[in-house]
Amino acid sequence: MRLGAHISTAGGAYRSFERAREATCESLLIFTKSNRQWAAKALTDDDISRYRAAATEYADLFPTCVHASYLINVASPDPALWERSCVALRDEVERAAALGIELITFHPGSYMDSDAEAGLDAIARALRRLLAETAESAPRTIICLETMAGQGTNLGGRFEHLAAIIERAGGSARLGVCFDTCHVFAAGYDIRMPAAYAATLAEFDRVVGLGRIRCFHFNDSKHGLGEGKDRHEHIGRGQIGLAGFANFVNDPRWAGHCAHLETPPTEDADDGTVTDMNQVNLAALRALRASSTE
Repeated sequence: MRLGAHISTAGGAYRSFERAREATCESLLIFTKSNRQWAAKALTDDDISRYRAAATEYADLFPTCVHASYLINVASPDPALWERSCVALRDEVERAAALGIELITFHPGSYMDSDAEAGLDAIARALRRLLAETAESAPRTIICLETMAGQGTNLGGRFEHLAAIIERAGGSARLGVCFDTCHVFAAGYDIRMPAAYAATLAEFDRVVGLGRIRCFHFNDSKHGLGEGKDRHEHIGRGQIGLAGFANFVNDPRWAGHCAHLETPPTEDADDGTVTDMNQVNLAALRALRASSTE
């Protein structure tokens, strides 16, 4: 697996590569705009050329993945919010394509005061529109539904949700899944021991198909199995534990797939020392590789 982390793009997306190298990443996850605002400054030709030049300079850091804004909710029953979310998601996909990034992840959304079936239909309708509108502008960009923790009215906590969305959206090869370990565990799928991991992956394969998994988010969980709480923890410090991540990094099916940390990048000690936790977490994951202990 190609291990990495969510990296800051402060000062320009091209700066993320140098930061990723410092964090010992092999791959990286970025935002191309503020994740908490609808508005986005358009990418300039200079933005794009600088990013592409950096991608060439740091060619051993790949792939780069984009995480779409958290504001987007294409499951919403509110027509105005649904429309705004569709437009924002299309912009995210086109920004990624302009930078030459082929993987983008988004949260499926919340059905709010409607119901799950209506929400699934709304997401599928948005994706059909998105695929059509970006067929020429982003033909190689894979749009990944992120597995979710099963909180409240959020969709994506069950594998059946993902399967229904992909099927109703037409089953395009441009639709994939981002498998978030904390979210899957919080939603009730055990991945801690080899037998449980094998059973969960077999269930995913039965319902969705393992071929749909295009990338991973590697986060331990502060809370227990099936508690539906999306609280990330550093690798090995949470309820999943090191053994759970060993299952993934030693599974030959994921060779070449990227997995990104979404944990706090630094940790402050009482004496004022600041620890680069991306380096710590990535080292912990690499130590789990079978070849590192042989």
